[in-house]
Amino acid sequence: MQPEVFVEILSNALFLVIKLVAAIIVPGLLVGLMVAIFQAATSINEQTLSFLPRLIITLLALIIGAHWLTQELMDFFKGLVDMIPQVAG
Repeated sequence: MQPEVFVEILSNALFLVIKLVAAIIVPGLLVGLMVAIFQAATSINEQTLSFLPRLIITLLALIIGAHWLTQELMDFFKGLVDMIPQVAG
């Protein structure tokens, strides 16, 4: 049971979390930036104008990327199961 194995598992898990969260958050951030620029250019200060497009884009990102997100999680957990003999032995 080497400490490097646990560091590798933790590193892979953190990278996976960053990758999955970025796939959901980045589209919403980009749409929020475009809406903010539009609001600044037109002096419109409507709160729902900034919230609703980000919500819709985030939900679309979840719907479109759900298969990929699930596949990434399944691959990670399959890798963990395959590493059980290395960690236990």
